[in-house]
Amino acid sequence: MATAGASRRFCRCACFCSENLYVARYGLHVRFRGEEQLRQDYGPLEQEVRRRQRLGQESAARKALIASSYHPVRPEIYSPLQDAALAPEFLAAAEYSTLPGANLEGLLQRLETVSEEKRIYRLPVFTAPFCQALLEELEHFEQSDLPKGRPNTMNNYGVLLHELGLDEPLVTPLRERFLRPLMALLYPDCGGAWLDSHRAFVVKYAPGQDRELGCHYDNAELTINVALGKAFTGGALYFGGFFQGPPALVKPLEVEHAVGRGVLHRGGQLHGARPLGTGERWNLVVWLRASAVRNRLCPMCCRKPDLVDDEGFGDGFTREEPATVDVCALT
Repeated sequence: MATAGASRRFCRCACFCSENLYVARYGLHVRFRGEEQLRQDYGPLEQEVRRRQRLGQESAARKALIASSYHPVRPEIYSPLQDAALAPEFLAAAEYSTLPGANLEGLLQRLETVSEEKRIYRLPVFTAPFCQALLEELEHFEQSDLPKGRPNTMNNYGVLLHELGLDEPLVTPLRERFLRPLMALLYPDCGGAWLDSHRAFVVKYAPGQDRELGCHYDNAELTINVALGKAFTGGALYFGGFFQGPPALVKPLEVEHAVGRGVLHRGGQLHGARPLGTGERWNLVVWLRASAVRNRLCPMCCRKPDLVDDEGFGDGFTREEPATVDVCALT
């Protein structure tokens, strides 16, 4: 037994030389088991950078090929968005939002508040027949031999709606006519009244494909996530804190999907998807962007954006100076 006052030799864990090594080149903490392992695990980062650099041009080429070669099974989906495709509750909430004197208190009576603290809301968006028709079209395209782009860097299965030609008839009017007035009341401090672009995609979860999604935040000021179908169990959304706020997932909030219903949240709200149990789950996700907000601060690097020209809506930044808007700091 050591005597009182005897000196002690302090030690360190061996993981100091193998775990959590910071690589400044990538801004990442990595694990090291040898040079070969390092190349295998982190070599794809350079491939990902090159993929992102080509993304806009390759996406435009796919869109052109699809437009010239694809034959829709539900051509009515490509007609301008009609009120008949939208749930009565959604139409009522959007209509109220455009009325003189409309306010947040009145709007909250027309939708479900999932979390007042996290500012997460839910309401029916599409009718069941429209969800079914859109799903049929998406599955028809999925089964074609035409090239398909990944929905985003985390999901491997799904469809980019602008490549399929559904941005102009479906998503743009959804944003401009319905979501913008609604979001202006719900999220005035996040640029809700200034939404001027979007990125829309459908993600698919199924056995043998993507089954869950890790915690992340969106490259968007605001997000709407609508379950389209099919029959499934599991796969709930979970929400943590805001990405610039307190610890993220101390007490995550889980939100179950319901076909036709949309979940509205801030893009910076950390979230993910629990593992799918059975069946298939298809969701329409629209990242809503306001250049008046993001031109000041890129939400991904938290710096003033260094702009690079891109195809279509790009990532929602603009070179021209937007109209002045008083946007509160997000915390």
